[in-house]
Amino acid sequence: MAEERGEALGETVGYQVRFEEVSGPRTRLRFITEGILTRRLLKDPLLAGVGAVILDEFHERHLHADLCLALLRRLQKSERKDLRLLVMSATLDGAQVARFLECQSLRSEGRMFDVAVEHAEFPDERPLEKQVTSALRKLLAEGLDGDVLVFLPGLAEIRRCGETCAEVAEAHDLVLVTLHGDLPLAEQDRAIRPATKRKVILSTNVAETSVTIEGVTAVIDSGLARVASHSPWTGVRTLRLSRVSRASAAQRAGRAGRMRPGRCVRLYTRHDHDTRAQYERPEIARLDLSEAILSLRGLGVASPMELEWLEPPPAAAVASSEALLLRLGAVDAAGKLTCVGEHMLRFPVHPRLARMIAFAEERGVAEDACALAAILSERPSLARATEPALSLDVLDALECFRDAGRVASVDRTRRQLVGMCRSRSLGAGAKGTDEAIRMAILTGFPDRVARRRRADASQLVLCSGGEVEAAVGSLGAEAQLVVVVDAEERRTGTSTPRTIARYMSPISADWLLDLFPSLLRETKEPTWNPSAERVEIVSRLLYDGLVLDETRRPPTEDERAEASQVLTAEALAAGPGVFGTQPGDEALARWSARVAFVADIYPEAAIAPPEPDVVNEAIRMACRGRVSLAELRRESLLDSLRSMLSSEHIRLIEQAAPERVTLRGGRSVRVEYERGKPPWIASRLQDFFSMDKTPSIAAGRFPLVLHLLAPNQRAVQVTTDLAGFWEKHYPSVRKELARRYPRHSWPDDPRHAAPPAKGK
Repeated sequence: MAEERGEALGETVGYQVRFEEVSGPRTRLRFITEGILTRRLLKDPLLAGVGAVILDEFHERHLHADLCLALLRRLQKSERKDLRLLVMSATLDGAQVARFLECQSLRSEGRMFDVAVEHAEFPDERPLEKQVTSALRKLLAEGLDGDVLVFLPGLAEIRRCGETCAEVAEAHDLVLVTLHGDLPLAEQDRAIRPATKRKVILSTNVAETSVTIEGVTAVIDSGLARVASHSPWTGVRTLRLSRVSRASAAQRAGRAGRMRPGRCVRLYTRHDHDTRAQYERPEIARLDLSEAILSLRGLGVASPMELEWLEPPPAAAVASSEALLLRLGAVDAAGKLTCVGEHMLRFPVHPRLARMIAFAEERGVAEDACALAAILSERPSLARATEPALSLDVLDALECFRDAGRVASVDRTRRQLVGMCRSRSLGAGAKGTDEAIRMAILTGFPDRVARRRRADASQLVLCSGGEVEAAVGSLGAEAQLVVVVDAEERRTGTSTPRTIARYMSPISADWLLDLFPSLLRETKEPTWNPSAERVEIVSRLLYDGLVLDETRRPPTEDERAEASQVLTAEALAAGPGVFGTQPGDEALARWSARVAFVADIYPEAAIAPPEPDVVNEAIRMACRGRVSLAELRRESLLDSLRSMLSSEHIRLIEQAAPERVTLRGGRSVRVEYERGKPPWIASRLQDFFSMDKTPSIAAGRFPLVLHLLAPNQRAVQVTTDLAGFWEKHYPSVRKELARRYPRHSWPDDPRHAAPPAKGK
């Protein structure tokens, strides 16, 4: 624009980006990034001297673009009614924005030529650079006339495509050039300006919305881009590989039809294209909002919901970000900005890193903290180049930055942050600073404190809940307490995803007491020890949900009542079997059956049979004042059940449902009681000689079921009619038994024969 006016940059037209500003006293039109505009609003909320703000390429829906639109609309409705707002985009849903701004829409139809769009017939599994090379060969074979614009997701793909396309370019006398946002202006001009030879322009999606590149008649579209995302661990922005929206795909294809009819070769299928989203999902709906909300606090906005938004941020994301700002000390419990928060606003980084720098200033290690913040901001994937099995000390990255040559983008950010500090240590890396730096890291990541499950374990338990995995030996067995600064989720095949710690920093538990005393708490509670089978009083020192220290001891006399409740819960869960063999499940079932039998025979007695709720109450009674299974097993569950009945009921049970009955020959036989079955006895057939009437219980109300046994102890008859058996069945039974057991006595008239003597 300055060139078209015949002026140098910095005259009427200027610009300002994060690390550079070119402008002067005569500058009327200033190009800035959305982030710069947000920070300018923080310093100058009324935008003094600004008559109009244009938000261009708004369809990209950057978080700062939505934030700036909300703030500018608020300003326009209050102190700056004269402020003009213009929102521009080639693919935007203009009606939605027009309704929000209550303004008119202007549509400018540029001249467009037809573009023939071709899709891949089938999904191509080859590396992207191979696909691009094949598409370029195809275009050349079909008589390509003009330049080719290739859309790629990032610099790594541009580099690889440049290598694979070099041979094709040389064979057809083509010039390979690159285009992306980090290129110097002169190299960007080389990609955009007309050339004497045909060009193949390898570009990121920056070319979607840049000025028309004359000579382009063909586009090769990978359908991919690196879209802004954020690390849920560091909170800083990252880039993830993503499929572009249909609107973006249309923008890319249109680049081939600016000057004349063209072609667009999409390296993905028609079905793939048709199933993509119409527009890219707004960043406000998917990114961390902590930095934006902190900026709003700096402008006196108590809650994001006070603003009018084109699309309001998700309530859950707002709540999460506000909780983090409170945890970092940037706001107080009422949500008001604190002195710490005001200090954090000085730094254009995520609030975690801003808090780290602010603390480091107090301890005289700001320069190292700024370097660390720059590494985490600009190189979040720095650890990916290291051995993936290792979890690294975050200070290792700082040493690599110092010793292995500073990465330009990281060093540029470091210098900017250092320049914003009010005071700083000039002795970066001096002896004794490591502890101060680690404490600064802790202030920025107070919710990422973790402890190893065991001394040699790779599992780390987080204070906020959940676990991460670290390689054994990565930080040494002595580092039991760490801050997990960065982590990533990994999946191998169809296995469950694992969260792997990438960067950690060892800390001391004493630092938590110094920095976050309000987050430490002591608890004391009775707890069941399954191995010892007893209740113990466990005292814990916790930081959030993380146990820092734990001691166990037996309950005191004053604590036994509460401890016995824990024993009761365990005993109820285990059931009557928890008492062991005394009385045992069999004895309990037998007693229950006896009581149920009497309750059924004597309904007028109103005896409650020992149903499960009654048994559970007996277990509760047995557990009172006791704290271990050893003590409980010295008690009798039957005694507890019997104690729940009156003496009259006990007497009735013993009389009506006796444990044993004595037969005519003196043999004592146990009566078997089972729920749902009539009581029965089993004894040798000869033991019933001289008996003409079936034995009974319950004062003769209930005849017993008789199991008449042969000498081999097998029943030859089951009956309740002994007299009928003697008359009808005994003769045939006698004949068979006499044949099989000739040494035994088998009288003709058993009703008048003497039974065997007791013990015979």
